[in-house]
Amino acid sequence: MIFKFLILSDEVNDFKREIKIDADATFLDLYSTLIESIGYSEKEMASFFLSDDKWRKKQEITLIEMDTDSDVDSLVMEDCVLNDFLEDEKQKLMFVFDYLTDRALYIELSEIIPGKNLKKPFCSIAVGEAPPQIVKQDEVKPVAVSIDLGESFYGDEGFDIDELDAEGFEGLDNLEDPSSELDTFERF
Repeated sequence: MIFKFLILSDEVNDFKREIKIDADATFLDLYSTLIESIGYSEKEMASFFLSDDKWRKKQEITLIEMDTDSDVDSLVMEDCVLNDFLEDEKQKLMFVFDYLTDRALYIELSEIIPGKNLKKPFCSIAVGEAPPQIVKQDEVKPVAVSIDLGESFYGDEGFDIDELDAEGFEGLDNLEDPSSELDTFERF
């Protein structure tokens, strides 16, 4: 079985790669083919993330073994076979190639071709230049953070409780008018 992946960038509009690879290949094989097709150095840390339909990161598959103290299993590219993790067309992956700024390429399993095999993966479409692998420190735009100790408790006079996503916030539905709580905090 052959997997055909479409790779796009949110930084470069005309960038596009298509990679065909055997379903029994590893994520390391996909990594090597991708790196070669875009001209990135193999000396930088990178990871694949299995993603949901909205590109939210789920399971991470790293280039090298990561020492983690959590209960989550550490998955390494060379040990992970593609068809053990990917089974449906339109499945999404992210390829994070710059950890400092969380920059990534977006990958979709665009087609599954049954009954055929590939000995070696290859890039079948290469359009446009990839975004730079490393962004110089002076090119990273700092996020402006402003702290005003004179602000209200919520940090915004126009705070609207209805704008919050209540999923995962127990007791949020029982919260009274936010302005009544502000009065309590302003007294101290």
